[in-house]
Amino acid sequence: MSPVSRPICIVVAAMGGEGGGVLTDWIVEAAHASGLAVQSTSVPGVAQRTGATTYYVEIFPTPLAELGEARPILALSPSLGEVDLIVATELMEAARSVARGWADPTRTHLIASSHRVHAVAEKMEMGDGRYDLDHLKSAIMAGSRDQLLFDMEQAARQAGCIVNAVLLGAVAGSGVLPISPEVFEAQIVASAKMVESNLRGFRLGFQAARGEIPAEEAGSHKRPHAQVAGAELVAARLGFLPDEARVLAEEGVKRLAAYQDARYAGLYVERLRTLSAASTDPALLARMARHLAVRMSFEDVIHVARLKTDPARMQRIRDEISARPGQPVVVKDFLKPGLEEVCALLPGFLARRILDAAHQGGWAGKAAWGRQINANGIFGFATLRLLAAMKPWRRHSYRFAQEQAGIEDWLAAVSDAARRSPALGLEVAECARLIKGYGETWVRGTANFLRIRAQVIAPAANGLWPLDFALDAIANARAAALADPEGKGLERTLMAIAEKAAA
Repeated sequence: MSPVSRPICIVVAAMGGEGGGVLTDWIVEAAHASGLAVQSTSVPGVAQRTGATTYYVEIFPTPLAELGEARPILALSPSLGEVDLIVATELMEAARSVARGWADPTRTHLIASSHRVHAVAEKMEMGDGRYDLDHLKSAIMAGSRDQLLFDMEQAARQAGCIVNAVLLGAVAGSGVLPISPEVFEAQIVASAKMVESNLRGFRLGFQAARGEIPAEEAGSHKRPHAQVAGAELVAARLGFLPDEARVLAEEGVKRLAAYQDARYAGLYVERLRTLSAASTDPALLARMARHLAVRMSFEDVIHVARLKTDPARMQRIRDEISARPGQPVVVKDFLKPGLEEVCALLPGFLARRILDAAHQGGWAGKAAWGRQINANGIFGFATLRLLAAMKPWRRHSYRFAQEQAGIEDWLAAVSDAARRSPALGLEVAECARLIKGYGETWVRGTANFLRIRAQVIAPAANGLWPLDFALDAIANARAAALADPEGKGLERTLMAIAEKAAA
């Protein structure tokens, strides 16, 4: 069909709770109000992230009054490569729509929020299992004609609405649909729900699409670290690092000063200084600035309690559920600390005795105490605050000593590998991804790293293997451990590496 006689095809990709159905209704009602023929359908889906639903809309651009007795025939589902506009509430949903073949690089306009709602499969990874954002954006750029991407979720928070209102504003501002902005606004008013906040969100999206405000400004955000006395003086000691690494390390200093204190952040700087004596490679130092900050701010009961009692947390929850001023909101947290987490707070000599007795008695890993805490109630909040106030004690705890010993061992392994090759140092640095969390997760990850350290990293760093083989061996061992936390895949991979090394 010629461009003037075919319908405009629209796909709306959304997840549960993001108002994809309401967004579709607004578009449909705006088309009706403009005298256009329109049809919509929805295809519910079951995804890992609260359920994904695809809505499909076709709008014939010529008003019905100009068609006489003729009526367009509209389809019920999108055809490959024939979608004019994709509207997605999240970056992965946008990429999925492109990957399904609906988009065409010469035809399709794509409007999406750049924030991520991570799938269960991404969260289950031992390391950082998140899909690469650059890869998702590259797929979107390659598969569509033009794109409008910014963090509409954050813009919605600023406006006090949900993301669908910002998306509607972006659609109106894009000019793809033959519908005036005033008609779209009228549908928000007619819905009679959260009218003021939805209009604020609509205008933010509209202004970003028209270029009246930078898209980044409409949805930019960065959660600030708590200000700690002395942190700036510590950060001033990072001049020995190259630019990229120094920027990351400055964030690491802020993170660790808030996590513990300025003295702990100073230890972070000195560890980076020691590493820089082994290698001045900018890529390695940048990677280590990030990984070291994460490892040193390990998760424990004290850290979890501090996050749960952060004043900004309750406000963030109220904003997310659009609670009105003065409206009561109850937040209940379910905690189930095991014996290991409790012993982690004790002095080393006492924790070791209890854990040894638990292992001998066969009840290690089985003892846990589950309880539900009203986080904004007096007793619940006081309990969490008491735990968070134990931060000065952390230095004397069993877990702190364990972590510091493990970090020093990992740093030594990185330094030894980097002296042979910066690329080898990078592979060992990435092994930090194996160790995270607490309890059994932390135990398994640490055990897997120690096996790789002894059987792969040590011979690789000592020059017993050719460099190419060493790089490949560490990468494969790390991938096997991340894919199978129980260690069976790692066992097979280590055996294969040993066989090839012997050959």
